[in-house]
Order: sequence, then C-alpha cells, then structure tokens
Amino acid sequence: MAIDTSTTAGIQRSLRQCLSNVAALLYRHGHVLETVTVAHRGLDRPALRQLQAEASEWNTCQQVLERSEAATYNDQGRFILTPMGRELLFDMFGEGAADCA
Repeated sequence: MAIDTSTTAGIQRSLRQCLSNVAALLYRHGHVLETVTVAHRGLDRPALRQLQAEASEWNTCQQVLERSEAATYNDQGRFILTPMGRELLFDMFGEGAADCA
C-alpha cells in the first residue's frame, strides 16, 4: 500500500501551523511554551476555557493537535504536548525555545 505523501505533508503543515499559532496565543495570554511542553505542567481547565473564549482560533488548533496525537492531557487533566508535539515544536523553534530539562 502506497502512502499518500501529499496528505502526510498537508497534515504536518497543519500541525506546524497550529503549533505556531498555539505558541503565539500562549504568549499573548500570559503563558510560556513550557506550560505545554513540560509534562507535569500543562494548561488547566480554567486556562483552556479562557483561551477558548478569548482566541477563536484556539479551539481549531487544540482539536487538530489532539486528533493528530500531538497533544493530550496529563494525569492532572492539564493540556500538554505529547513527545511528538514537542519534537515538532522544537524542530520549528529550536530546543532552547522551551527547554524540558
């Protein structure tokens, strides 16, 4: 079975666009990238509701990230990036942009 590379490229482009938008929205609303890149941190439900209410594009990006498995919820129910989401983010912005050490 052949893999449709145009579909794969489109999904990756959409993920990258959403990650870029998420990074900008986080900063605009007083958060930092580490909020979603450090597994024990994350955005809690009130912070997510605030972003959803104040930034119309947040919902779409959150859904794209979750459906593509680039984001999930940690044990405390906070929204975080998965290892794949972090890898894409670091690929785009550099490892130092959100250091997980």
